[in-house]
Amino acid sequence: MVGRLELSPRLRSVAELVPWGARLADVGTDHAYLPAWLMLGGVIDRAIAADLRAGPLARARLTAEKYGLAGRMSFRLCDGLAGIRPDEADVIAVAGMGGETIAAILSAAPWTRTGGKQLLLQPMSAQPELRRWLQANGYAIRREVLSREGETIYVAFQVSEGRMAPLTPGEQWAGRQWAGEEAPLRGAYLDRLAEQAGRALAGLRRSTRASDSARRLELEQVYGDLLRLKEEWSSWQR
Repeated sequence: MVGRLELSPRLRSVAELVPWGARLADVGTDHAYLPAWLMLGGVIDRAIAADLRAGPLARARLTAEKYGLAGRMSFRLCDGLAGIRPDEADVIAVAGMGGETIAAILSAAPWTRTGGKQLLLQPMSAQPELRRWLQANGYAIRREVLSREGETIYVAFQVSEGRMAPLTPGEQWAGRQWAGEEAPLRGAYLDRLAEQAGRALAGLRRSTRASDSARRLELEQVYGDLLRLKEEWSSWQR
């Protein structure tokens, strides 16, 4: 008897952003747990599972076979979206990679910002760089969702084509926030980012290298704005 497929909190936060009936392409699929879970739950009917390496794609095939989904999943050995046509997917998930890698994948596939495509991005690093890149290249972050696994807090972006208002220095690190939004991890997320920025800033303030001066000024703006966001968020919770 095949056991029930469960997603980690990190992947579950991405899965819950996928609309019913979507044509999904999962880039960097690894075990293909995300598309398999969505198909088993009836959210989507078919999916493309893509990976750069043969090993992870073989694991994806095993997952599909285990859960009786092999006939409903297409497997692509390709770099990013290079092996996927624009008309094959309207929702594209790119999770578990660095923000700069995600930006490079999207840069090589400009069709992702046309035709109403929805992107679900979960960067493991370089989140400020990815937010800045998206804003500068015709994408808008519509929503950010936080999840926790152990001591780590992850963020998933729901993105589509469009313009968004310029992000402040703190928002480049933490994303935009709105009064009344359901985000129970937001306070902890802001605390961690402010602590991270504060530690880095303390080190730069001790530095006597002239080359560190510009970075120190940049981090002072980030740190001050993160403190502003923390106070704003706290005031909304009272």
